[in-house]
Amino acid sequence: MGRGRVIEFRDVSFAYLSGVPVVDVPALSIGAGLTLVVGPNGAGKSTLLRLAAGVERPHRGTVTIDGRDLWTDEVAARRHLAYVPEQPELTPYATIAEILQLVGGLRGTSVDVEADALVHVGLTGLSHRTVRELSMGQRRRAVLATALVGTPSVLLLDEPLETMDLDMRRFVQTLARRHRDGGGAVVIATHEIEPFAADTDVVIAMHGARATVTRLDAATTGIDRVRAIEALARGGSM
Repeated sequence: MGRGRVIEFRDVSFAYLSGVPVVDVPALSIGAGLTLVVGPNGAGKSTLLRLAAGVERPHRGTVTIDGRDLWTDEVAARRHLAYVPEQPELTPYATIAEILQLVGGLRGTSVDVEADALVHVGLTGLSHRTVRELSMGQRRRAVLATALVGTPSVLLLDEPLETMDLDMRRFVQTLARRHRDGGGAVVIATHEIEPFAADTDVVIAMHGARATVTRLDAATTGIDRVRAIEALARGGSM
């Protein structure tokens, strides 16, 4: 994938049982770099990522990855996409090894790559365990391991630092930075702004189901950069 448009929302609307739109986005383009999705609870941050990951299907409109529709060209669209949800969503009776083999098959990797992924997330020796045998923290690490298999161009992370210890928090920050610097698209929905602020290129602020896009000035650094993003999260401007 190039550095142009990677994820495209076109006339997208999505609602849960109430029928009130949680996401209502006429047009949104997310390119390479690190994009932070911010806003209050219930503003649609997680839903935006679930739509971008193809977990939720829009009631209206289309979502494409590098021009490929997530629902009509699924295999091609999802091959280079990695999604780490806030709540681990894994098949409970599958082993970690089986899940990584499935992901590896989609991305065309080897068993060695899958084993390395477990080393990076601290789950070496647990590959034979089923998901239901893992603690919640271990499940989150297992999901994170799937993002390390192959070379996904699009990385979607929903509250990736939650429940993580200090070493894993640093690992997630490094992962996001390396992916961004390597030309990939990283999209992070989070309340924890400061750990990612220095590497953030674009902010998507969700309010009232709508998305407002702001590109950050590279000259704004340190605490001023954090405060600027926090202001956008509250619905203000820079």
